[in-house]
Amino acid sequence: MQTNPTHSSLVALGDSFTEGMSDRLPDGTYRGWADLLAGRMAATAAPGFRYANLAVRGKLIRQIVDEQVGVAADMGADVITLVGGLNDTLRPKCDMAQVRDLLTEAVERLAPRCEQLVLMRSPGRQGPVLERFRPRMEALFECVDELAGRHGALVVDLYGAPALADPRLWDVDRLHLTADGHRRVAEAVWQTLGYAPRDPEWHLPPEATLPPGWAARRAADARFARQHLLPWIGRRLTGRSSGDGLPPKRPELLPYETR
Repeated sequence: MQTNPTHSSLVALGDSFTEGMSDRLPDGTYRGWADLLAGRMAATAAPGFRYANLAVRGKLIRQIVDEQVGVAADMGADVITLVGGLNDTLRPKCDMAQVRDLLTEAVERLAPRCEQLVLMRSPGRQGPVLERFRPRMEALFECVDELAGRHGALVVDLYGAPALADPRLWDVDRLHLTADGHRRVAEAVWQTLGYAPRDPEWHLPPEATLPPGWAARRAADARFARQHLLPWIGRRLTGRSSGDGLPPKRPELLPYETR
């Protein structure tokens, strides 16, 4: 890891986490940690800092490898971030050996084509979903750690950050971080790259608040099931994805202006 590094370009690969859901802007588009990080890097770099974000919500690791890795490798960016495989672990049927093989392929193709590859141990929200899929997630993160050691990649440990397990930093869909959650992820990546901390306590949970009452929790559960869980199950049963037909968020490596 460098100290006070200077980078001239960033390319981000992945799914909805890297696309920026649910950090919604007033115009209805999503910002997210990668945009926030690009803005910070652009502010410290020489004029002309370039940024591309190839992420598309719902993508599985095979789709990331097939649709994003080759494009990113050819861009010649200083920094590439790769976060993928978590959507696979949340599927009822998941071939973890295949996930590891595909992640390995992605890292082997990307690491030689950039100055610094950044991998992540994705955040996990406290609750029954995390407990059900924890073994798969931790197997994925073991693979991330092994590949990073082998190829000189940096690892941002979001899974081990207490703040990002706190349900208050997750949106009502219980799958995506709030704006504050994305801000903390941007800070974590920023520090891992060697930049001076702006929030040394990003990993600490927000101050304690009174939990919602029983009736409020049941109403939230019903709203979650109706608006998010049932549509998610429907997509799984029909083989559809929330990202079907959507283009990459920012497909070209172009100069970046902070929004």
